[in-house]
Amino acid sequence: MNPLASIRQPTTRMLDPAAETMPRRDLAALQLARLKTSLERAYGVPHMRKRFDELGVTPAHLKTLADIRHFPFTGKADLRDNYPFGLFAVPREKVVRLHASSGTTGKPIVVGYTAADIALWASLMARSLTSAGVTPEDIVHVAYGYGLFTGGLGAHYGAEALGCTVVPVSGGMTERQVTLMRDFGANVLCCTPSYALNIAEVAATSGIRIEDLKLRVGVFGAEPWSEAMRHALETHLGLRAVDIYGLSEILGPGVACECTEQAGLHGWEDNFLFEIVDPKTMEPLPLGDTGELVITTLTKEALPMVRYRTRDITRLVEEPCACGRTHIRIMRVTGRDDDMMIIRGVNVYPSQVESVLVGLPGIAPHYQLVLTRSHALDQVTVEVEITADAPRDDASREKIGREVQHRIKSTVGISCGVVTKLPGEVPRSQGKAVRVKDLRHVPS
Repeated sequence: MNPLASIRQPTTRMLDPAAETMPRRDLAALQLARLKTSLERAYGVPHMRKRFDELGVTPAHLKTLADIRHFPFTGKADLRDNYPFGLFAVPREKVVRLHASSGTTGKPIVVGYTAADIALWASLMARSLTSAGVTPEDIVHVAYGYGLFTGGLGAHYGAEALGCTVVPVSGGMTERQVTLMRDFGANVLCCTPSYALNIAEVAATSGIRIEDLKLRVGVFGAEPWSEAMRHALETHLGLRAVDIYGLSEILGPGVACECTEQAGLHGWEDNFLFEIVDPKTMEPLPLGDTGELVITTLTKEALPMVRYRTRDITRLVEEPCACGRTHIRIMRVTGRDDDMMIIRGVNVYPSQVESVLVGLPGIAPHYQLVLTRSHALDQVTVEVEITADAPRDDASREKIGREVQHRIKSTVGISCGVVTKLPGEVPRSQGKAVRVKDLRHVPS
């Protein structure tokens, strides 16, 4: 826990106590009523009607929440195949905002919002920020990217709805960001955890101390990160590092968020239905088992999603949280099903390697995994960066490399090569970090 938390911690608050502490029986009844409406809305979309019909189901087949297992899954391919507006459940004229992915691997994924969707998004982001410990009196520094990426505008609208003062900086110009945080007295930092590390590093090299900043809360998301990373962020920035979750296809940031207990992300069940399925068999798993998170929207108008495959690996916990909220908790995402590496038969997620690296003496919290293939066998090389005060002679760097190899082998279970780089040589991120460089299919 951050040693400054006891000094800077505000009292626990809720934006909408009636909704956030709703008895689980009442919450389930609300979900069922809203799920029926959402399925009917989705059934009006030609592509989704076809998917329903292929399985022989209609919205009328839903009698209980458990019946959702009989309905079709959706995924990125459905959005790409219906590019740009084919999955919208309302006339295009009712859509007031469009967001989209970068489309680096094909057609971009396009999502749309009605005015009611935008209002819902802002409300859930305000609820999430409140659960993280943000108050209307705070100055919120938003360093998520603005534009077609949902991170920046999602945090912006939510903070404004809460009544905060918002600084819409977006990504980049890190030296200027640090100066503005100091001069404006920002209390809250919203960005990816990897970019927060970059900000902390630039602050340190600029001579700005933790004491020069008024940061109290960090709301970090858009990429998986470990408990070791949380500790590093809290140590270097003097704040409480809180995990937030969301994805554009479902709404954007604000689908779930940790509270000040930092004991799992509260998934806002009055607006979403959460499932965990086995990513191989696609069968639902019991509560508490680890698998792929699947989400169905309950209140979205423009783009209702039915059983959307997030590819995120996690588990759900229903036990009450000490904060008093009754909504289910999504435990920390350990990785994405499509990010999982299989190295000589061992399943590995980048976040597992991160948890080993972050905090090791002489190692900075910046790394990259390079995948190659030799004689039909996959190889992984871990590029790590030494700290500014670490010895730079070859013998010292080799010793650090051997220690990293040993820790990864004993903790993660894979053998790897290690390259120790000098400070600043591992690429920095101004948005989502690129942790894996896959060269397995690049001609040699």
